[in-house]
Amino acid sequence: MARYRILVLNGPNLGALGVRQPDIYGSVGMDAVPGLVGQVLGAGASGVELEFFQSNGEGVLIDRLEQARRDGVDGVVLNAGAYTHTSLALADCLAWIGLPCVEVHLSNVLARSEPLRQKSYIGRHVIGVVAGFGITSYALAVQALVLHLDQSNARQSPAATPV
Repeated sequence: MARYRILVLNGPNLGALGVRQPDIYGSVGMDAVPGLVGQVLGAGASGVELEFFQSNGEGVLIDRLEQARRDGVDGVVLNAGAYTHTSLALADCLAWIGLPCVEVHLSNVLARSEPLRQKSYIGRHVIGVVAGFGITSYALAVQALVLHLDQSNARQSPAATPV
């Protein structure tokens, strides 16, 4: 049984990873992510259940985040695509659902030439950002989220009682 359920949520145009603009986003698709998570987490990967979801619709992404909260998902790895830079609605959802979330970008958004792509509306509602490592960014985000969840659980566990 998995220790953590993590939703990997992708926004618009990310259903075509590996095909869409490989010069920017790489030529590897989401099907590589579980293997990369296994490489990064090693034996710890067996304690992580990944759920994948992609939509081009902003409202559908919000609905999925709200469903993740109701379902007791432990955390979210989110590549909101262009909604990162434009969606107050997605940011508002992240602000209230109470799930730890790591923002992911395949490219280094801070190095992109368009100033709009250097701004994130969702960034203030996530625990961290992983950007610029291509598809490996997802595995690194899962690793960061698992470490965060482990640390949170350790803080919540009662201290060992001396015998």
